[in-house]
Amino acid sequence: MASLFTNPAIIPVSQLTSTNPTRFLLYYNGTTATKAPSIRSTKSSTPFTTIFCSATRRPEYIPNRIPDPHYVRVFDTTLRDGEQSPGASMTSKEKLDVARQLAKLGVDIIEAGFPAASKDDLEAVRMIAKEVGNEVDENGYVPVICGLARCNKKDIDASWEAVKHAKRPRIHTFIATSEIHMKHKLKKTKEEVIETARSMVSYARSLGCNDVEFSPEDAGRSDREFLYQILGEVIKAGATTLNIPDTVGYNMPNEFGQLIADIKANTKGIENVIISTHCQNDLGLSTANTLAGACAGARQVEVTVNGIGERAGNAALEEVVMALKCRGDQVLGGLYTGINTKQIIMSSKMVEEFSGLHVQPHKAIVGENAFAHESGIHQDTGSNDDSINSSALLPLQLGYDIDSKDLDDLFWRFKAVAEKKKNITDDDVMALVSDVVFQPQVVWKLGDVQVTCGTLGLPMATVRLIDANGEEHIACANGTGPIDSAYKAVLLIVKVDVTLLEYSMNAVTEGIDALATTRVLIRGENNHISTRSSGQSGEILHRTFRCDNCQNLHGTGAGVDIVVSSVRAFVNALNKMLGFNNQAGAKSNTRNSRVSP
Repeated sequence: MASLFTNPAIIPVSQLTSTNPTRFLLYYNGTTATKAPSIRSTKSSTPFTTIFCSATRRPEYIPNRIPDPHYVRVFDTTLRDGEQSPGASMTSKEKLDVARQLAKLGVDIIEAGFPAASKDDLEAVRMIAKEVGNEVDENGYVPVICGLARCNKKDIDASWEAVKHAKRPRIHTFIATSEIHMKHKLKKTKEEVIETARSMVSYARSLGCNDVEFSPEDAGRSDREFLYQILGEVIKAGATTLNIPDTVGYNMPNEFGQLIADIKANTKGIENVIISTHCQNDLGLSTANTLAGACAGARQVEVTVNGIGERAGNAALEEVVMALKCRGDQVLGGLYTGINTKQIIMSSKMVEEFSGLHVQPHKAIVGENAFAHESGIHQDTGSNDDSINSSALLPLQLGYDIDSKDLDDLFWRFKAVAEKKKNITDDDVMALVSDVVFQPQVVWKLGDVQVTCGTLGLPMATVRLIDANGEEHIACANGTGPIDSAYKAVLLIVKVDVTLLEYSMNAVTEGIDALATTRVLIRGENNHISTRSSGQSGEILHRTFRCDNCQNLHGTGAGVDIVVSSVRAFVNALNKMLGFNNQAGAKSNTRNSRVSP
């Protein structure tokens, strides 16, 4: 990677001495009031700065063929396999928002869900197909919208019903092929499995879908000769992509690469389809296995943002893409993708917020310790509204898509913080923007909160909430402290039965005037799904298996005042719970069977 360091203005992170590393690739290029933040290469940037900002190219989309043999399609399954992470789920609106962001990122295929799981899942995939699947950009790019289906007509019908509205629909169907799965899960012979796979791929094509992907589940532990045979049969039946999964994360990179090479060399008709990889991370080798598969001839990689997924997760999109970006020309045979790498950070942040699955600090590419720079926004915040407005626009430099109302809210939130803090950093701004951009659907909005506490009297809180109709509600309560009192006052207004399971607070920056982010986990006792909500603004995750008769949700809030931050987090979690109840009936019976090619 020596070529990355030829620019004297760019030095490796290991040589930096900054005491406040962050992952945001930005720099405020002056202290004058009229200058806006900008992205540029400085001594505090990392080698990836210019890589993240480079252009991409993309060949014409043909289901079973790629005109450029060096191009690797990116199949994102964050909304399907990623949502199978323990405790992770998203509302339909959040799925749509993520799908739109994935389109900005430039993924070739979005696996939007498992339509047969429930009516709500089908509707979510259909909504993505209608909206995101028909938004063609000026270069003719539009993502393929894919739905997962087991090898049966009911699943395939549901998948087609959901994705057929997209400009480029795909059905992804699968069946287990390892000896242990066929014997103990399917209770089928090899001949029966081949016939099921062949007939269901043929059925999917008969519906009018000319883009059908087939996965032999647990291919990594399947008999090779049987794999060649079943893959040859589904090719004859009309499959356009063959996905080879290491379902249990069992393979070593050399093994998985050889598996792809052997399939390419021994499967009849393989020249007429695309070979794909899908690698789980149980042994921490998903990225390595995916790259090994690509080097061996696979031209589609199945990945998730932040590597989320069931058990130990999947190959991380950002790791695979940046490995190809950094080393593709040098050691990976010139392989490349069409990903707009400038959108990686935003995509990571959105998935982190909506899923509630926090990115570990040392996570490659998107972890907060992965990049470092000198903090670039250090201004006297009480002097000039123009300078405040300039800093408030910082998230736009990173690709945040903020509408005018949210931008106005962000500006006034920023100004309020600026009146209390001497120095505003980019971390402060990003905490605030997360609190605005990733808000749950507003059922209740915090108006005011006032508390009294200390050693001389009984703690007391007064809270004013505003409902969806704009009506104000005020309640007072006492408790063991200011937070307990405020939460009890909120519950007097909202009138729901919840239990606070977890409460934590962190300072965004150093100093006694630091912005605080509060994170809470609540449980609704009278519900039948388990969910959580997290992030700077509030996000949700939902799993039926975590709790048979409760609902767990995370909420977060940001602010200089720790009481206000705490109440905002609590209200966000309640909003998540109340909003998610609209989908509870549909969701309560889903996830009874795991779907993992």
